[in-house]
Amino acid sequence: MFYHWFFQFQNASIDSIGFKADVILRCTLATLTAFLTTILVGAFVIKKLKKFHVAEDTSKTDSEELKRLHEGKKNTPTMGGIIIMIGIVGSTFLWCNLRNGYVLLSLFAILCFGIIGFFDDYIKLTQKHAAGLTWRTKLMSQFALSFVLALILYFCFGGIEGFTSLAIPFFTQLKVNLGPLYLVAITIFIAASSNAVNLTDGLDGLAIGCTIITATTLACVTYIVGHASVGAYCNTPLHILHIPECTELSIFCSALIGAGLGFLWYNCFPAQVFMGNTGSLSIGGVLGFIAAVSKQELLLLLIGSIFFIELFSVLIQFTYFKLSGGKRVFRCAPIHHHFQFMGWSETKITNRFFILAAVIAAFGFAGFTSG
Repeated sequence: MFYHWFFQFQNASIDSIGFKADVILRCTLATLTAFLTTILVGAFVIKKLKKFHVAEDTSKTDSEELKRLHEGKKNTPTMGGIIIMIGIVGSTFLWCNLRNGYVLLSLFAILCFGIIGFFDDYIKLTQKHAAGLTWRTKLMSQFALSFVLALILYFCFGGIEGFTSLAIPFFTQLKVNLGPLYLVAITIFIAASSNAVNLTDGLDGLAIGCTIITATTLACVTYIVGHASVGAYCNTPLHILHIPECTELSIFCSALIGAGLGFLWYNCFPAQVFMGNTGSLSIGGVLGFIAAVSKQELLLLLIGSIFFIELFSVLIQFTYFKLSGGKRVFRCAPIHHHFQFMGWSETKITNRFFILAAVIAAFGFAGFTSG
């Protein structure tokens, strides 16, 4: 909104500010706006969630040990993803160029995945013995939406040379052209990203903290990918596919960072609110989409490492359980519960996962700029 207001003025004072061109300025404003909005809106929404008894039911699990460990979380308000969405969408409308197709598609992605998560949460809350949408319904919904996003990217932006290729971190000169298989790969990737964040959301502050780290790295990545001149400016040949107008997504990522920080204010241990699937599915979906737009799908596996470690731990546990006739690799999956069962405190697990997430994200970013 402010972007377009400034766009209408062409006087010298506005030109000297360089508002339109100064992406870093707008990233800063987007972060601050989303943070303050989330802090202010959060208190109001939490109050309303408590009033209408929109609370977590920790008894809906087959593990008696998990019920015991999470007994103190019972009746904590959930569906706090609404708070995050308000912060992101509000800040994006203020500081982003809403004529940018990537920004509009990111808003579409986060809202649609949020709707899937909302219905999942709503069923949990309104049906006493239900654990939300059936896993088939949830997966089909996620894959359908991911396929729609992949189709849009393929037919609307696939004309960009190299758009259907995969970039390999640390080997940036090497590109794997997927051709028509791009649709399948991106569909699976975005749906997997959505599920990965969803599975990570099991301890206070864990998912949103890792989101902040991942979004910060993606903000840098999208800024560089959108600037064809960055490599020349650094006097270094960065073999990175240039995606015109992708830089605007760095402002969207900044709004996600600010909203994440604001939500963490309420979600840190002991949590006053949980994001629920409303938040986790939407965040995971949009992170996967932004990585797909910037052609850094494989990089997301590094900068969002904790999310995918959680996802793979569940896949490993499930597969081994089926093949071995009931044996387990981990005491409980996702893997953060394994460490809980080992006796680690919740804050210890969360803080160590944050450290790992930050270190691996830095390592991944190095791989993005080298090769």
